[in-house]
Amino acid sequence: MQLLLNVSVVGIAKEAVTMGWLESTIRKQRNNIEAILIEPLSQVAGVCAEHWDNRHKLDIELKKYLECNKEHRCRLLYAIDKQGLQHSSNVSDVDSDETRIGQDLSNRPYLHFKYDSDQKDFVLSDVYVDKQKRKPCITALHRITLNDEVLGYIAADFNLNDLPLKNVDEPQIQEWRQIKGDPSIRGTLFQQLRTRSAMDEHLDEVLDVVESLITEQGIFHAKLHFSSSRATLWPYNDPYRYHLHVLDEIINPKVCLVYAKMAYPGDASISANIVPKILKVFKSLREADETIYLRAASLNIMNGLVGLNFSCDGSHYMSADEFMNKDLNFWFG
Repeated sequence: MQLLLNVSVVGIAKEAVTMGWLESTIRKQRNNIEAILIEPLSQVAGVCAEHWDNRHKLDIELKKYLECNKEHRCRLLYAIDKQGLQHSSNVSDVDSDETRIGQDLSNRPYLHFKYDSDQKDFVLSDVYVDKQKRKPCITALHRITLNDEVLGYIAADFNLNDLPLKNVDEPQIQEWRQIKGDPSIRGTLFQQLRTRSAMDEHLDEVLDVVESLITEQGIFHAKLHFSSSRATLWPYNDPYRYHLHVLDEIINPKVCLVYAKMAYPGDASISANIVPKILKVFKSLREADETIYLRAASLNIMNGLVGLNFSCDGSHYMSADEFMNKDLNFWFG
């Protein structure tokens, strides 16, 4: 049998759709940051143009900008000339560092642009990790011009978490994602056979308990580790802490006493009657083949997402609806 060869192309296509959502969300956040910063940086760029040849006055104006725009919490402000050399001091809330004047910044990722008439006045860098602070940062640059002559750019460094990032919604439709695992495991796949775990010996009992916990006792996310005989559960009323149960605990119905009875969430993405059907397919994928088999599986009823990890160390994430539309031939055909 050759696991998942018939779904690899589908996985790649679905991956592209999901990446499209990711890129769209990043673009919206960048547009939001640009809308916040472009006007104040435009103003300071105009002032800097007037004092471009007077570094002392230039530093004073940069300091004024920081004092008047504290809500943006700019970490560092400085001017750069057309050649990519630093033209001003490094100005921060704390001090002004003149030793940085003249340093070559032309190799910085955010300076990979051309100083020509077609270039936008405002440039926002990609997110990068600051070498000293080890924190995600972003740099905003605004072109400085005087009488239509480009003098350079004003650069403003921000810690990403100091900017008012908007909350974004998860994609409503969870598209298929196929992720390859450890190549060394995939390379020796056909040299191994499934060893029946302790959970395999009591799988029906485990699945019955897990079904009850999900449909009647507020567990919204459950992951079953078949090979290592354990389960991790996330309660709806305490979602920031997951609970770990070894086989002796999850096999015994009295574990249900740990979780209060709770109505099935009204905002769940899948109905309660689908849960036992999904768990039954988990069992089938676990037992279908002695070489290619399910090592772990998860179900999240809130986003309707199923996760699968196979013996080849390949992982798949898909909607519960899509998962239920596939038979064993789809996986092992």
